[in-house]
Amino acid sequence: MAAEGEYESILCVKPDVNVYRIPPRASNRAYRAADWKLDAPDWSGRMRITARGTVAYIKLEDKVSGELFAQAPVKEYPGVAVETVSDSSRYFVLRIQDDTIGLISGNPMQLLNIGVTKNTN
Repeated sequence: MAAEGEYESILCVKPDVNVYRIPPRASNRAYRAADWKLDAPDWSGRMRITARGTVAYIKLEDKVSGELFAQAPVKEYPGVAVETVSDSSRYFVLRIQDDTIGLISGNPMQLLNIGVTKNTN
């Protein structure tokens, strides 16, 4: 929990991201974007990365209303909250560990595949 008086800074905003359901892994191999249905995202919106104290938050929000769809606190990187995929720099896997993702499964811990539409930075 952030200490009282800490403010939240916006580090990055990506206006167009897609979320895909993660298919079961057949083995221990790395995640691959080619395994996802890239032409049929399960959700689309924007991604904001913010920081409060020493914790960053990856927030997935509705583009128009700003309503929170899901968020992942990132206490360290590399770590368990964000995993890269082996075949693309535009896609990654987020580990959501709160109840904001109930829109997909109701499971309090969910893995989401995230794709950034354009890799401009």
